[in-house]
Amino acid sequence: MPHTESKRSILLGALFLMATSAIGPGFITQTANFTVQLGAAFAFAILLSILVDIAVQLNVWRVIGVSGLRANQLAGALVPGLGAVLAVFVVFGGFVFNVGNVAGGGLGLNALLGLDPTWGGILTAALAVAVFLSRKAGAALDRIVVVLGVVMILITGYVAVVSNPPVGEALRQSVAPDVIDMAVIITLIGGTVGGYITYAGAHRMVDAGVHGVEEVRSISNASVVSIVVTGIMRFLLFLAILGVVAGGAQLAGGNLAASAFQHAAGEVGLRLFGLILWAAAISSVIGAAYTSVSFMVPRTARPLVRNGLTVAMIVVSTIVFASLGTAPANLLIIAGTVNGLILPVGFTVILVVAIFRRRDLLHGYRYPAWLIAVGVAVWALTLWLGANAVQSLGKLWG
Repeated sequence: MPHTESKRSILLGALFLMATSAIGPGFITQTANFTVQLGAAFAFAILLSILVDIAVQLNVWRVIGVSGLRANQLAGALVPGLGAVLAVFVVFGGFVFNVGNVAGGGLGLNALLGLDPTWGGILTAALAVAVFLSRKAGAALDRIVVVLGVVMILITGYVAVVSNPPVGEALRQSVAPDVIDMAVIITLIGGTVGGYITYAGAHRMVDAGVHGVEEVRSISNASVVSIVVTGIMRFLLFLAILGVVAGGAQLAGGNLAASAFQHAAGEVGLRLFGLILWAAAISSVIGAAYTSVSFMVPRTARPLVRNGLTVAMIVVSTIVFASLGTAPANLLIIAGTVNGLILPVGFTVILVVAIFRRRDLLHGYRYPAWLIAVGVAVWALTLWLGANAVQSLGKLWG
């Protein structure tokens, strides 16, 4: 087991890996669009989604952390072959979304430096590859996701202050909204703890050696903080855009977030948006590749093999992006559907281990009844999310 300082660094890296994996280009686009659509009432959707996300991650991190087993290993222990099915879903979704993440990196560098989006995407991928080619890839990964996460929060916080949002109204509507849109809430939940994102932090934690019954408190705290970090970023981004909308500005174009940042802080605002989008994209490239490969190779695999596969995934997704010039729209929709299905399937595995108190997997740990109750309630919501995902796929092919 790592010593105290090392353990703290590992948990910090794991929680930021989960948070920055969630804060991708799609996260930014969704937040901007929903803020324009719902105004201050979007605060309620953010708060409710954060509470649900915490319930999901408390269970996921605790079961994986106490058992010391990855999600696919747990699934395989319950039903032979289920781990492989879960792995295929996660890897497919992670790969397709990585094409979109690389594209987001290109758009970010275009807004920041005026660089051609294709070359910007290639440069973003090359920097992500460099992380996994470094001698101490694990430590490098932990540090870079923390730095990128802090940078995104600080810059977004600055723009939120400059845009002068109606904070009081936002706080009021976070508990007493004028409008409640469950479709928006479900979308936020799926985008924050769906697909590979569900397991990014927990897998990093056990891979780095932090697991076991004696680590329950640290594991639980890290799982909650990971969602809080994501929620802070979402709320700051919401406030930054809300201030512009409330001020009467008409946001136009295909990128509402970029337009809002430019309205709030002029040319500097646009450049800052580019930096945020790029940071969100490269951190998501790293998180998607790392987590997808964690489903492909055992924990005992040599670092050379694990890092080599991670690099290969980033390279192939970059080649797909460069050949198409953009992220494939239909594939992104399909991958989003797969992500919507991963959450109920994977969360069912987590709850079965918890409910039946599989002491052989949990090393004698008695799982708290209150956490099981919360988990079951959220599980019902994940089924709704999965049903919506299937409906969206049906519309695509219909």
